[in-house]
Amino acid sequence: MHPYQRLSQGPRVVPHLVKGQWRFEKGAHTVTSPYTGELMLELRSADRALVDEAVAGAAAGAKEWAQTPIKERTRLLFEVRQNILNRLEELRAVISYESGKTIAEAEAGVMKGVEVLEFALALQNLDQGGKMEVSRGVHCEVRRAPLGVVAGITPFNFPAMVPMWMMPIAIALGNAFVWKPSEKVPMTSQVLGECFTKAGLPPGVLTIVQGGVDAVNAIIDHPEVRAVGFVGSTPVARAVYSRTTLLGKRALCLGGAKNHIILMPDADPEIAAAGIADSFTGCAGQRCMAASVVLAVGKVDHILAKVAERASAHRPGETMGAIITRQQVDFLRGAIDRGVADGAKALVDGRTVKPLPGYENGNWLGPTILDGVKASSEAATKELFGPVLSVMRVASLDEALAVDDSSTFGNATSVFTSSGAIAEEVARRANSGMVGINIGVPVPREPFSFGGTYESKFGHGDITGPASLNFWSDLKKVTTKWTMPKDLNWMS
Repeated sequence: MHPYQRLSQGPRVVPHLVKGQWRFEKGAHTVTSPYTGELMLELRSADRALVDEAVAGAAAGAKEWAQTPIKERTRLLFEVRQNILNRLEELRAVISYESGKTIAEAEAGVMKGVEVLEFALALQNLDQGGKMEVSRGVHCEVRRAPLGVVAGITPFNFPAMVPMWMMPIAIALGNAFVWKPSEKVPMTSQVLGECFTKAGLPPGVLTIVQGGVDAVNAIIDHPEVRAVGFVGSTPVARAVYSRTTLLGKRALCLGGAKNHIILMPDADPEIAAAGIADSFTGCAGQRCMAASVVLAVGKVDHILAKVAERASAHRPGETMGAIITRQQVDFLRGAIDRGVADGAKALVDGRTVKPLPGYENGNWLGPTILDGVKASSEAATKELFGPVLSVMRVASLDEALAVDDSSTFGNATSVFTSSGAIAEEVARRANSGMVGINIGVPVPREPFSFGGTYESKFGHGDITGPASLNFWSDLKKVTTKWTMPKDLNWMS
């Protein structure tokens, strides 16, 4: 039995959080668990009227919150952190059951989110502005000012981590935050929301609106919403960015990926095999940092054999999670079929996997490795978002880097090698926003920020770290003079 099933009392009605109050309203939207196929929840998708009411409440909360000193804001966030840790067992069970992750992956996502929360807590000491006497009797200073109401639209694959990239920083800076979780995984938002409200966050500072595209559009269009953060697929990221910026608002939208791993013959076989296998099988391949294509340079078959061995050892439902929907399973199976028909060889074939007892009605696909994919094929160029690894054979590092550069995405590039010179060459020439050296999932740790390039990101800056501060706030410049200087200059 899944841990969530031991904690739950049947299907939930997932609420909205409006003006500090939970609204449990039944609706037509239902979601089933990727693990078991059982009904998990039902909810009412927000219409424009509900969004208008919710944002109005956020705007009212933002006025008081903006006047609250940052040390008082972060004091409440300290309580949020403790509340999350106190409910970690429940939180990871909910995340796993509704998103398909393993329990360990669910917990890791929460703890990465807590890292960003801790960065936000440090802003009271790190982000102090500055003041300087620029001329006799004249001082200039900079103050960070909140925007007011800001919004975040987050994906299914990291129900806690991705919103925690946005909420703590935006709230610590004095904004009211409107969160629209993925309609595929709304239960986590209730648990996280309770962690915030229990800490004593004033009404309206955190608002949670459930729903789909209509709710997203209503949030973007609302005149009180000043900035929108988004994480999801590239087509939707582009659409959200375009709609938001057309209204004159700021937007930072992270999209999809087709990450390349360059495998050199001198790579340490154990490090490379573990890094590559874990990269494409972790979270069942449903993460933007997953390895998609191995660019195999020269004689590396002995390493690929170890990758295949490690991947084949996974037990879906135990050491690897489920696929989010039945439709996505069907798409991935079709992509594998098309890859084989196009001439690739299935070194590992996940289409034959059998789930553990009790999980027969879940959405399962085992790790799959396609060797010898063509450069122009779907398997080599399209984001599949599943545990499918394509191997493309190349003759040199230059050819591998040329393939990497030809991608329309720019999220992550990694290299496995024992040569410092080769590693530096990849770090210098790769155009992705995040580069890994003997790392299969090169996610930066705080305070280093997360973000890609090209069609993996629309907007400027990054979603976390110091680069995020200017997205969620404005810099107000103040120039003062209290006395008339004795010696005059152009500023006098």
